[in-house]
Amino acid sequence: MAPKDALLGTLKVCILSLQADGARVTDSSAHLPSCCELLEFILRKGLQQPVLSLVHRDYWHCFEVLPQQDTCGSLSALSLAVEQTQGCKKLLSAQGRGRYLLRLALRRKALQRYVTHLLHTPRVLEWYSSSCSILRNEESLEPFMSLLLVLSQMDFQLEIENCSFLDESWLLPVCEIYETVPCRELGMVLRYLSGRVFVLELLPVSQAQADHFLRPGDVIDEINGVSLRNSRHGQAGLVLSQLKGRPLAVRVLRWQDRDGATYRPLIKLLRELRTENPTLDLGLAPGPSTYTGHHHHRRQPPSSSSMCLKDGRRVPFEPKRFPWVVVVGT
Repeated sequence: MAPKDALLGTLKVCILSLQADGARVTDSSAHLPSCCELLEFILRKGLQQPVLSLVHRDYWHCFEVLPQQDTCGSLSALSLAVEQTQGCKKLLSAQGRGRYLLRLALRRKALQRYVTHLLHTPRVLEWYSSSCSILRNEESLEPFMSLLLVLSQMDFQLEIENCSFLDESWLLPVCEIYETVPCRELGMVLRYLSGRVFVLELLPVSQAQADHFLRPGDVIDEINGVSLRNSRHGQAGLVLSQLKGRPLAVRVLRWQDRDGATYRPLIKLLRELRTENPTLDLGLAPGPSTYTGHHHHRRQPPSSSSMCLKDGRRVPFEPKRFPWVVVVGT
């Protein structure tokens, strides 16, 4: 049956483009963000907001409550996916959790089954408007489920751990693992900004500089499996002190795409880093101020989120030396 909704027609074209790209769909597939965004639009279309509630309802909330409606254990796979999503500390919003769940479903070839469970749960399905929702329109629902069947037959090789920016965007940064042996000083100058840990500088004659892996502007996403998303001031130093003398595996989110372009969700934060450290060379346009929202922020002296850590311990800040230094003991 031909799609009756413009969103379905566009989704069909996007799926055909994904199939034309190759047998496997990875995070580097050019059409993947558009496909995911269209799925999100469809799952949001006609979703009604609750009355007298301060919580904005999103499609994540629909899937989140489905296991609670299960009386015979038929939703075990969905329950596990929901539990994994809820347990991911890198996700801070319903939007991020919904996107994570969609990526899990695509990877596990299970999205059609998850949506079918939703359709068979009247108490949740009634959250959608019968007049404009694709899920409650018989003419639109059949082609949509057919498209989900096609997706379930495709091979999605997605890196689920690369999820720290799903709250903001379907576009994901380049994610790489930096592995290093135990050393006395790793030598990273870090800056905590908007809940993220940035590499500001690599100290001369340090292990990090010698390895030629980390670059200023990169984001430290996790260390040995410990997430630093939304970490408090000094969290990276605490984690490093607990891992003293052990090999390190640092998950790094690059500020540049593989084609050399700046990763868009980071542009504002990178410009703020430049205002604090004008010598930081990130290839961004210089300027006396950084525009954020409706305010201009001029360069300020280092705030309390700038610190010096030695062997995981806080030591007095020395403006003329290196602030925010993380030193890993042997």
